[in-house]
Amino acid sequence: MLRIEIDDLSRPQVLELLQEHLRNMYELSPPEHVFAFDASKLKSLDVTFWTAWNGELLAGCAALKELSPTEGEIKSMRTPAARRRTGAGRALLNHIIDVARARGYRVLYLETGGHPAFVPAQTLYASVGFTPCGPFGHYHENGNSVFMSLSLADRNE
Repeated sequence: MLRIEIDDLSRPQVLELLQEHLRNMYELSPPEHVFAFDASKLKSLDVTFWTAWNGELLAGCAALKELSPTEGEIKSMRTPAARRRTGAGRALLNHIIDVARARGYRVLYLETGGHPAFVPAQTLYASVGFTPCGPFGHYHENGNSVFMSLSLADRNE
């Protein structure tokens, strides 16, 4: 049974997963186009960070950054390379969507890579209703990013 909990980023295995995530992002994208958050950015007051656990085994992590009272951005979605395709990513994504709805957000955004290695993530996001959109917030078109959004407005009313 998967357990999702708010995390304070103090456990070594969580920090190791974030390091794996950052290493992989820098392998796949030019450094100036890596927007993944490190642990210090995930501790920001406008970010909520969750981890998913299968017993004592870390199954994944994800974060939600508040962009405004009605908009949020998904950050740092990651499952360990050895534990992909176990449902943890989908469970975390659904959890974030539920939290966003409870907060009254009208739109959820995300930025992911355009490299072929990101296609599984893009497919996961599309499967719950995310669609391509233009850059949002502080982002600009850069040729390496894929921007997606999910409208929650019709689901909140």
